[in-house]
Amino acid sequence: MEKTLQGSGGHIVANITEEQAKKADLGVGKLFLAPIGKLEEQTMIKHYCKICEEEFNNPPKIHVEEKNQEDVADNLVLVERGQYNCQKCNSIIGEYRVFHKKNERGEIGNAKPNDLP
Repeated sequence: MEKTLQGSGGHIVANITEEQAKKADLGVGKLFLAPIGKLEEQTMIKHYCKICEEEFNNPPKIHVEEKNQEDVADNLVLVERGQYNCQKCNSIIGEYRVFHKKNERGEIGNAKPNDLP
């Protein structure tokens, strides 16, 4: 399904799955880029840049900031961090993070709330 996904510096129109749409919906009537993770370039149709105040009929550039493994919680590893950049001015349309669970069956983190008396 073709949807508009909001970023801090504009938006991207992309073909996303129903599962991705559920992740992107934060309950405020708009869909957001960040919760989805990395979009594949072939799924992105066009982008709008707030700096250029212009919509472009092609996907934004993808810039990978880091591609290493960083533990962010018990059983959760940050695999990749990157940005979607405007094709014209290179400003940031939005950012993404790719996470991986070390143990797919395990829970993330181990903090459990204490029962208060």
